[in-house]
Amino acid sequence: MKLKALAVIAALACGTLYAQTVEVKDAWVRTTVPGQKATGAFMKVTAKDGAKLVGASSPVAGVTEVHEMKMDGDVMKMRAVAGGLDLPAGKTVELKPGGYHVMLMDLKAPLAKDSTVPLTLVFKDAKGVESKVELKVPVAAVAPGAPAAKAGDMPAMDHGKHKP
Repeated sequence: MKLKALAVIAALACGTLYAQTVEVKDAWVRTTVPGQKATGAFMKVTAKDGAKLVGASSPVAGVTEVHEMKMDGDVMKMRAVAGGLDLPAGKTVELKPGGYHVMLMDLKAPLAKDSTVPLTLVFKDAKGVESKVELKVPVAAVAPGAPAAKAGDMPAMDHGKHKP
């Protein structure tokens, strides 16, 4: 019986040890407005030994998926990443607006600026061993540390051609 308990503890320790080889930095979730049912989570992920980001979950969303946005001709398309997002050994993969991201859908309530969202990321190593990283992610309108847009930053727009 003791041997079986030790085996279980060793297996759990390996999962925890593996999870520590994945580093997540600069994570944030975009704010939402009342009635908005989806938003994105963004971050920089580095896997020391290589892995795949195969899933995510959060109690604030009914559905959480790893997504990719990319241009297909003149059309921006978004889709779930089939089979997981590759994290090459030692290379940082940035999940950012307009690219790879974690999509939080079927939101249960609006996500307010300066709140936090619990987010669990699920990774799989080359041997198929899964591990999880639990995060408390800040909610913001823009990436933390990004310069705020000033009124004069946007080019002037001519709205004279709009028809009433």
